[in-house]
Amino acid sequence: MAGAIIENMSTKKLCIVGGILLVFQVIAFLVGGLIAPSPTTAVPYTSVKCIDVRKNHHKTKWLMPWGPNHCEKLKDFDEAVSRQIEANDIVFAVHIPLPSKEMSPWFQFMLFIIQLDIAFKMDNDLKENAEITLDVSLAYRDDMFDDWEEIAHAVEIRKLKCTFGSPKTLDSEGRHYDCDFLPFMEIGSVAHKYYLINIRLPVNERKGINVGIGEIKDIRLVGIHQNGGFTKVWFAMKTFLTPSILIIMVWYWRRITLMTRAPVLLEKVIFALGISMTFINIPVEWFSIGFDWTWMLLFGDIRQGIFYAMLLSFWIIFCGEHMMDQNERNRLSGYWKQVGPIAVGSFCLFIFDMCERGVQLKNPFYSIWTTEVGTELAMAFIIVAGICLCLYFLFLCFMVFQVFRNISGKQSSLPAMSKARRLHYEGLIFRFKFLMLITLACAAMTVIFFIVSQVTEGHWKWGDITIEVNSAFFTGIYGMWNLYVFALMFLYAPSHKNYGEDQSNGDLGVNSGEELQLTTTITHVDGPTEVYKLARKEAQE
Repeated sequence: MAGAIIENMSTKKLCIVGGILLVFQVIAFLVGGLIAPSPTTAVPYTSVKCIDVRKNHHKTKWLMPWGPNHCEKLKDFDEAVSRQIEANDIVFAVHIPLPSKEMSPWFQFMLFIIQLDIAFKMDNDLKENAEITLDVSLAYRDDMFDDWEEIAHAVEIRKLKCTFGSPKTLDSEGRHYDCDFLPFMEIGSVAHKYYLINIRLPVNERKGINVGIGEIKDIRLVGIHQNGGFTKVWFAMKTFLTPSILIIMVWYWRRITLMTRAPVLLEKVIFALGISMTFINIPVEWFSIGFDWTWMLLFGDIRQGIFYAMLLSFWIIFCGEHMMDQNERNRLSGYWKQVGPIAVGSFCLFIFDMCERGVQLKNPFYSIWTTEVGTELAMAFIIVAGICLCLYFLFLCFMVFQVFRNISGKQSSLPAMSKARRLHYEGLIFRFKFLMLITLACAAMTVIFFIVSQVTEGHWKWGDITIEVNSAFFTGIYGMWNLYVFALMFLYAPSHKNYGEDQSNGDLGVNSGEELQLTTTITHVDGPTEVYKLARKEAQE
């Protein structure tokens, strides 16, 4: 009878809490799907071929593709040949953004990829494993009449990956190769209104520089930046969620400090998870609107890495602390085998990120994937991190299996236990199953929405309503993990009520020689968690 009352009342109250969280979850998805635009925009650019014959006498080395001070242009390379203009005197110029537009700090970042239009010619064929050398410069200005200020200059090498679908005969001359897009540039802030890219293809036959790369007709760029409307919605969500998680954290830790015992390991890990979630939530991105903080992308990766490492560690410790007959518990050192792979994998991904985005802070044209050594190093870090992730999930699956095996054994012996011991184990079992259900639901939703966002066109139209799937994915999943952390701290906060000795021993019929094996060390006297309190309160009534 008591078990039925426990199950009904705890289920009813938890359903109310779950319903409230579900409403907020739906709102999070709708904010992205109905209010926010698409997260990013891709803008194609075609370079303009400028002549730089008198480059040593120019007042400025920057060549503009259009505008009042535009460069002397070439229509095509046939004109360059007829005018005896050398390849070293040709500059490919790209102005960002397109005419009559401005860039904005709300765009947050700029990512560029490059594609070369290469024509087949019998006497200038593209050799196998050809590499192209790019002499690239990037500048900015905030007024159309200001001088250009240099941001970066570098000489980069990219390996061409092209295929030719026709036989290489005289009849095929002039047809273009099908070349892959190549990584070109990434900047972690958009602090200025106008940007200018000048690309040179230096030729040196003696050193073999830019020899055997075919006949290049054009250079095309695709610029990708975050939409300003999505940025504003994203900042608003962060600004709203930060105080929400901070308030529940303060409430949660205050509940713990009111106890007569010291905090236990599970409580500390939940609090650490809340701190890592708050670290992601704090909207420091607001400062990027007024400051040129190019390190924001790297900082964002570090924040996410800390959260994911804490989340994975929490799942391991949560399962371990619910191993009901386990003797070694409430000590972090007891989980070194399971937490070790998380630390190693996180460290490998951090080093990889520093080798990529860390270097890009000085040289935005750098990519670790452009050289064989860099590619092998990057793959080594990713493979090690992948192995660690596989080991982690093996450990996690094994621990979940052990917990459910213990639960099955305890459920069969519950009727023979004293009332206090039975209530304790029923609380543990109910709490574990409830959180496992939430965890699986969150993980499943993350995977499902990620797949949907990849295979769809980016939006759905239902009559006059357009739903941005990618934006809904970002805001919905972000809100979901915030609600997950919120629910954890609410359900696992110790009760502020003090159950006296008469209740904990006399009323519940515990023999003086019988000890409660509280695997999470959250005792009845010091206060049960919210889930356990809901079950016990009704049973006592």
